[in-house]
Amino acid sequence: MTEFDLAIYEIDLYGFTIVEEVMTQEEVASFLDVLISLDKEVGEGRPGPGSCRHVANLPTLDPIFFSIIDHPRILPLLEHYLEPSLILGSLNSRIVRPGDDNQEFHSDIPVEMLNMASPVMMNTVWFLDDFSRVNGGTRIVPGTHKSGLGGPPAGCEAKYFIQPEAKAGSVLVFNGQCWHAGGANNSTANRHGLFAHYRKRMLMFQYDPHDHFPVEWYHLLTDRQKEIMRMKHGVGIPRSADVQVF
Repeated sequence: MTEFDLAIYEIDLYGFTIVEEVMTQEEVASFLDVLISLDKEVGEGRPGPGSCRHVANLPTLDPIFFSIIDHPRILPLLEHYLEPSLILGSLNSRIVRPGDDNQEFHSDIPVEMLNMASPVMMNTVWFLDDFSRVNGGTRIVPGTHKSGLGGPPAGCEAKYFIQPEAKAGSVLVFNGQCWHAGGANNSTANRHGLFAHYRKRMLMFQYDPHDHFPVEWYHLLTDRQKEIMRMKHGVGIPRSADVQVF
């Protein structure tokens, strides 16, 4: 069974898979350096359940993150479910600090848009640290992509979750209908992850990459990256990417 076939099998059955060694350790270190710097400049603290540091719309902040958008080992899995016309809904970072608590279990898809046959959204989590139960690795409830529910019903607890452990450089890919949540960080160091989610084309962005995207970086994008971010015909005119230009 190929890596692709195994990943599709696991996503269909469990709702998620982990692809290991997608990034080299040098790439991980480079992403970390840039992310830590950006967090100091523009990061925001998010209080309450699942408190963390958050850095939004990374493609507009540094071109180092462009390679994630259409990574050749991850994009085919997303296209399998969303078709090649998919768009990048957002590419953000969540930094869980020592003492940050559990996030509440949730699906990223509104209940009225849940579709057991064909999800409208797929998520990816790029591990920039080793993810574990100790440092607040992402928790996920297997099979909930088929539940038809947007999260645990009132009065019910999601007791039977798992917290996949994998090395930095791995990528967690999951159906956006799966109930998932960040874990509590009981370690002594920050846990860094990049979160890229993709949507079927006619849905809106969560963070529009056209907002504040430096025009001078446009030439750094591949043609496929421009398609995924609806920038085929330039920056600042996302709707033009949906029509033929003569």
